[in-house]
Amino acid sequence: MGMEYIPLVMFAVTCGVLLLGFPVAFTLGGVALLFAFVGAAFDLLSLKFLGAVPSRIVGVMTNEVLVAVPLFVFMGVMLERSQIAEQLLQTMGLLFGRMRGGLGVSVIAVGTVLAASTGIVGATVVTMGLLSLPAMLKAGYDPKLATGTICASGTLGQVIPPSIVLVLLGDILQGANNQAQLAKGNFAPDPVSVVDLFAGAFIPGLVLVALYVSWIFFKAMVSPSSCPALVRDEGRPDDMGRRVLQVLLPPAVLVFLVLGSILTGIATPTESAAVGAVGAMVLAALHRQFNLAILQDVMRSTMSISCMVFIILLGASVFSLTFREFGGDDLVAGLLKDMPGGAFGAMLAIMALMFVMGFFLDFIEIIFVVVPIVGPILLAMDIHPVWFGVMIALNLQTSFLTPPFGFALFYLRGVAPPSVTTMDIYRGIIPFVLIQLVGLCIVAYWPGLATWLPRVLFG
Repeated sequence: MGMEYIPLVMFAVTCGVLLLGFPVAFTLGGVALLFAFVGAAFDLLSLKFLGAVPSRIVGVMTNEVLVAVPLFVFMGVMLERSQIAEQLLQTMGLLFGRMRGGLGVSVIAVGTVLAASTGIVGATVVTMGLLSLPAMLKAGYDPKLATGTICASGTLGQVIPPSIVLVLLGDILQGANNQAQLAKGNFAPDPVSVVDLFAGAFIPGLVLVALYVSWIFFKAMVSPSSCPALVRDEGRPDDMGRRVLQVLLPPAVLVFLVLGSILTGIATPTESAAVGAVGAMVLAALHRQFNLAILQDVMRSTMSISCMVFIILLGASVFSLTFREFGGDDLVAGLLKDMPGGAFGAMLAIMALMFVMGFFLDFIEIIFVVVPIVGPILLAMDIHPVWFGVMIALNLQTSFLTPPFGFALFYLRGVAPPSVTTMDIYRGIIPFVLIQLVGLCIVAYWPGLATWLPRVLFG
């Protein structure tokens, strides 16, 4: 094998070490340093390039956009403690429970609301698994359909803004787009921001919700026994309208304040995330779920999740520097440009690669390892950066659902009753993974679904 293929070997070794279970951040940085030192020992490169690492760290520490990550995490964890999900599921169960598939539709509706207000997949899946799975099984739902619905709706927070995936993607794509445009001689490129991705992902996220609901209705028609109506002895409350409004209004106001302020340009994502964090504490207080012990627990969880994200980002910076020093950019660019079909073929290959990697790696690892490498190359092929970012987000959502390492499957397995087997969960998510691929194809065929709203809002 020629020396020009060292970057591919480095990439393969990194994936192999990750599969062995080593911590992501230390794997990325450790493998990169190992290859750098070995390369220097054989006079393949100079270690002077590592002098750029401190400036990368300072850049991460001073990046105002990334401040939104711990704030959105805090908002999501705090809302999980406020019992909003429990009240939403109870109310939606009363509203839709008497129709076939109604409980499934309720779970998807609640997952959508939680996605737009929290975006924390683990908390959403566990909460809905604890609250709705017993009710669905008691009503006679097929365990496969019940578990698949819960897992899929719990991952909507990765696409529907505000999403941590979109925050991280927005920051990386901004640099990738600038790099691609400078390479083409455009020294004043149009900026790509997190706000653009939030607006771009809004309609595709709703399309995905509509596909989920359509599947539930289809199952209700062709297999009524798999999703029967919820039979209740008592009637629906007379004040049902008031109850729905009372339960939906608080999170709706929070979503409007956070997402509305971003899309209307009133506030930056970081500023709106701060508003969301304060709003989450207010909602928790209104539900009498706010005290010093809860605040300490939320802050501890926020610190743990945020540290994980940023330490991976720093390790990925070392990896990308070493990868580029070995000529990895030129190798990947040559491989993608030689793909049959031009930009379409290159985009298809990267989407297929990300989908396969999602079986084994977490979305954060894929974002920090793959996107900085392929992003500048694909964007230089005149691929729209917002459409590209939304396609990545839709693709990476499947990484939570695909075995053997789909985190949503593990979350639900941990709270599911013994009567629900692991194979029930694995078989249950297959239709929803296929639905997500259909949604990915729809957005690929109609890029305007991702680019229309940003163009209308921001010109």
